[in-house]
Amino acid sequence: MQQRDLAICLRTSDYSETSQVVHLLGRASGVIRLLAKGAKRKKSSTGGAIDLMSEGDLVYIPGRAESLGTLVEFTETHSHSALRTGAARLNTGLYMIELAGALLAEADPHPEVFDLLHNALARLGEPDSPPAAVLAWFQWRTLHHAGLLGDLTACAACGRRIGPASRGAYFSSSAGGVVCSACEASMTEKLRLDHAALAGLDALAAVAAGRKTPLPDNQAHAVNRVLAYHVANQLGKPLKMARYAIEAGK
Repeated sequence: MQQRDLAICLRTSDYSETSQVVHLLGRASGVIRLLAKGAKRKKSSTGGAIDLMSEGDLVYIPGRAESLGTLVEFTETHSHSALRTGAARLNTGLYMIELAGALLAEADPHPEVFDLLHNALARLGEPDSPPAAVLAWFQWRTLHHAGLLGDLTACAACGRRIGPASRGAYFSSSAGGVVCSACEASMTEKLRLDHAALAGLDALAAVAAGRKTPLPDNQAHAVNRVLAYHVANQLGKPLKMARYAIEAGK
């Protein structure tokens, strides 16, 4: 039975000379894998080959069990071509779609993450947008929605308030948050937080609370490195685009 959804392309691979396997994030469907038969033909009944980050209206037939579903039609509504004009924006966008695909299980809808990705890609395409700040917000909120991140303004062990003025604070991926100087000795896995990272985490918390707070590039880069470290620990390996989107900001 055919289903319809709004979707963003997370990943593609060749299936044959004329067909693709596409991994899409549907707003109502979650992550789905579909066979796009004949998508690479010049005249394709499905709408043509689908590019990474493309958004559109999707019609598909779900697969059974772990088998591929079938793409019936994909009508592109946003190509995000502006992201392909500069390395920083392109690499950031590619990291965001890789992150969404890595953190979300198949067929597990997360409309909040879909909306986050949709809005982040749109903001990233604006000429005045700071890529590092856009990515910091997206990483932070996506990890929260995936249930992998706690309150980053209080110690995960004792609850003590941690802010930009705190000394000896660390991030522990196993604890899912920050730990204070009094508790860090008990954490075997941890990453030291500098002033820029602490200030950046505090700024993100302020924005989430509805307060307009700037996130300078140095703070955004510091936050991104902390959150990418957390992602790598949760997945057991760093994402492929991390070296381009995160490490380039060092």
